[in-house]
Amino acid sequence: MSDDPLRKAVDAALAGDWEGAHRLVQERREPIACWIHAVLHKIEGDVWNSRYWYARTPQAEYEDYNDPLAELRAIRETL
Repeated sequence: MSDDPLRKAVDAALAGDWEGAHRLVQERREPIACWIHAVLHKIEGDVWNSRYWYARTPQAEYEDYNDPLAELRAIRETL
């Protein structure tokens, strides 16, 4: 696993560790962290909170990806 906390968050989420991934991004405000945070809340089923975080990133919108795991893999490619 990478030393980069954002890569760690994506890797944790892809491994099914929602809580670990959330801990890594919840206090960060850079756009890519907000995108990861948005996807995590999408996975959780918290649509309102997910949309809140998508609004803070130019990378994607809630409707852009039907599959959160595919979206996480896309994020991983951008890191």
